[in-house]
Amino acid sequence: MAGADGTGEWARHWQYAELPDLDLLRARYVRHSFPRHSHEGYVIGAITGGVEDVGLPGGTVRAVPGTVVLINPEVPHTARSGAPEGWTYSTLYPSYQVVNDIAAEVTSLRGTVGFAESRVTDPHASRLITEVHRAAEEGNALAADSLLRIVVTRLLGHYGGPLPGPAVRAGGARNAVRARAVLEERMAAPPTLEALATELGTGPFALLRAFKKEYGMPPHTWLTDARVRRARRLLDAGVAPAEAATAVGFTDQPHLNRHFTRIVGVPPGAYQRERGVPRSGR
Repeated sequence: MAGADGTGEWARHWQYAELPDLDLLRARYVRHSFPRHSHEGYVIGAITGGVEDVGLPGGTVRAVPGTVVLINPEVPHTARSGAPEGWTYSTLYPSYQVVNDIAAEVTSLRGTVGFAESRVTDPHASRLITEVHRAAEEGNALAADSLLRIVVTRLLGHYGGPLPGPAVRAGGARNAVRARAVLEERMAAPPTLEALATELGTGPFALLRAFKKEYGMPPHTWLTDARVRRARRLLDAGVAPAEAATAVGFTDQPHLNRHFTRIVGVPPGAYQRERGVPRSGR
C-alpha cells in the first residue's frame, strides 16, 4: 500500500492472483484528482468516507458513503474530492468478460451489458464491495469470487441493461476512429494535429471537434490515457518502469510517474510491487 503522506492520502492498487480479471483499488485521496480518462472494463466503486465528485459526460455526480459509482467501459470521467477531508473508497475494476459472463449466466440481459445509472444509493451493495476487498486481502479466494458474483448480479439486476450498439458513423466520426488507430500505432512518436489531419484528409479543428465528440476528450488527452494503459500492460509483464516509459512515448520515467500516478492513483513502482510482478531480465 502506498504510504500516507502529509495529507493523509494512501492507496493500494493491486490484483488478487486468484481473480486475474479483477483489479482492486482501496484508497483515501485528499488533494489527488484524476484527470479525464477511461477504462477498458467497468468501474464499481463504494464510497466509505468523505465525498467524491465524479465528472461524467452528463455532468458531475456527488458520491457519499452508502453510494456506489458505476461507470461503463470506455466512458471518459474525472474524479476529485468533494469535501475538505477528501474521500475514501473501495473500487472493483472487473473486466468486460467478467461482467458479461455473469450477466449471461444469471440475468435475462443479452448483448453487451452495462449500467443505466452512474451513482446509486445502495448501502448493501457498498458493503458487499468492501467485503470483496476484505476477502481478497485475507487470501479467501472462495469468498472473494462468490461475493464478486453476488454484488455484480445485484447491481445488474437493479441498475443494468444492454448497452447501445455502435451507431452508424458520419464522416467526422470515421475520421476520429481513423485518428485513434494512427495514434495507437505510432504512440511512441505521434504526428502533430495538423499532420494527422492532413493524412486523414480533413482540417485540424474539424478533427479536434470530431475526436472529442467521439471519445469525450481531445486527441492529446486520449493519447496520454492510452500510453498509461499500455504502460500498465508492460508493467504487468515485468518490464521496468523506465523501459515502459520509453516504449510508450514518455520522455523519461518521471514523465511516466507523473501521468501514471494521476490516472491510476499510485506510482508505477508501487503498482508493480503490489501486483507481485517479477521484473523481466531485459
